[in-house]
Amino acid sequence: MSDDAAEEASAFSHPPVSPDATAAYGDHPDQVIDFYAPRTGGDAPAPLVVLLHGGAWRAAYDRLHVTPFADFLARRGFAVANVEYRRGTTVPAQGGTGPVAGRFPETFDDVAAAFDALPGLVRRAVPRADPRRTVATGHSAGGHLALWAAARHVLPADAPWHTGRPAPLRGVVALAPIADFAVAGKLDVCGGAARQLLGGEARFEERRPYTDPVFLLPTGIATTLVQGRADVVVPQAVAESYADAAARAGETVGLTLLDGVGHFPLIDPAADACAVVAEEIAQLAW
Repeated sequence: MSDDAAEEASAFSHPPVSPDATAAYGDHPDQVIDFYAPRTGGDAPAPLVVLLHGGAWRAAYDRLHVTPFADFLARRGFAVANVEYRRGTTVPAQGGTGPVAGRFPETFDDVAAAFDALPGLVRRAVPRADPRRTVATGHSAGGHLALWAAARHVLPADAPWHTGRPAPLRGVVALAPIADFAVAGKLDVCGGAARQLLGGEARFEERRPYTDPVFLLPTGIATTLVQGRADVVVPQAVAESYADAAARAGETVGLTLLDGVGHFPLIDPAADACAVVAEEIAQLAW
């Protein structure tokens, strides 16, 4: 078994952890958020982590696979909101060779709606959560969505998700994010998932300014990328390209590179890398 396969097997070996509460932010079955109350800290207010799962925006991967990671963060004293959203189809599009990644605009509609509904939902679901100390995090495709959600105020004015002010976030910790669609395309990340997300080659360049994090800079929100140097799923070059784009836009983005770490240890409670992720979140939240 390759190192990457072994890491993936470990990350997916943990039994799912049921949430303390679940709330809907829309009528579709995928428009739900699972909440995990902090396991430590008594009655003291706790920072809120908004978690967006990965899986190349494809239907086969839902929020269930990151519930052990959500529980890991809750045991570190965070309140956690594990967001579900609409993803791609389970069958190939005409002429395709595999499941389609994401839906445009539904995937973005859902993430925007979830963040907009979150303050009201979290007050009822996890009263201890302190929304003034909110950090968004996401893995892989979810890392892309976390960066995008934090950048809605710099979207083009005609974008339906545009907001008039920055999101009320302490920061973003993006884990091996698909953060530059052009570089991801050149490296064939997840079988061309970013192009599929935007509706294929014919719509790709038209929709990138509304969806691709490298177009949405600077955000003015503290951002850290955590990336394994041995990642063969979303290679290091993707994160580096985003950090370089941020620097050109006059913004400093943290880039934590982990030696000998691939794609999946970042969300694997059994891996040392997962503790590094929790510490990066803590540095922004507390």
